[in-house]
Amino acid sequence: MPNAGKDDVYVGLDCGRREYVISPQMVREYTDAVQDHHPWYFGSSPFGAPVAPGLIRHSEMYVDRRWYLPNIYGNLHAKQEWELFAPILVGEHISAHSLVIDRYIKRGRDFVVNEVLFIGDDGRVRLRSRTYQSFLLDSGVSGTVVGKEREKDTGRRFEVGKGPIVEELAPLAKEVGPEMCVRFSGPGKNYHTDREEAQKLGFPEVVVQGMMSICFLSELLTRRFGEGWFCGGKMAVNLVNVLWQGEAVTTRGVIKEFTPEGSRQRAHLEVWCQKADGTVITAGSASAVVV
Repeated sequence: MPNAGKDDVYVGLDCGRREYVISPQMVREYTDAVQDHHPWYFGSSPFGAPVAPGLIRHSEMYVDRRWYLPNIYGNLHAKQEWELFAPILVGEHISAHSLVIDRYIKRGRDFVVNEVLFIGDDGRVRLRSRTYQSFLLDSGVSGTVVGKEREKDTGRRFEVGKGPIVEELAPLAKEVGPEMCVRFSGPGKNYHTDREEAQKLGFPEVVVQGMMSICFLSELLTRRFGEGWFCGGKMAVNLVNVLWQGEAVTTRGVIKEFTPEGSRQRAHLEVWCQKADGTVITAGSASAVVV
């Protein structure tokens, strides 16, 4: 589906409904792409059968891009939110409903917010995602929009993991090479898989798709909270610097506090992903139920 015209993107714009069976092959493609081979995805789980990774349809919002503005030069994934209400078992049928829920201008960019609801055959909402994509206001911009030197600026350095900490989660390290980028964002050539395509859009090198670091965060939270992540997990993170192909990244999280939620407890966390030199690429908050 082609991008809409600039004046055709508005709150309430319906971006379609799609149907999926979450097959073992789909799960395998996801786990191979992000190198997350949790045993629950292939064998028994607390839910009585293999369960799909929480963000199995991580890029569903990009299947139909009628919510994208026509000027994609230098566009950036700015922010991402996920809410997990119930697990999706392997072999289940789900439908994905996509629409525009917000549009605004901030810091010289035009932001469009897309929401996707993932619904099971029983009518129950399983997940909700909200994707904030930013577009340049000036369609005449050329050259490098975001370079590798930008992250060294004082304004692009972020303090994380400060203040009182109840628990530090075991960190998760990955190195994102070309094959990983193609598995996650391919197989076709685009600015997440091919250097020439990246340069066409104002980037000097392959830009690792922002959703990949968010999937790493979901893996971190799955490891620590298990059922409590699939049934009640929340995440809201900003993508503050670019991860370039070939770089290593470590995903981290710290529990800041526990609060009561009925008869249960909810853990509130600060989460982030950072490069080997300490550059933060993704940062924000998350929470999960303590089972």
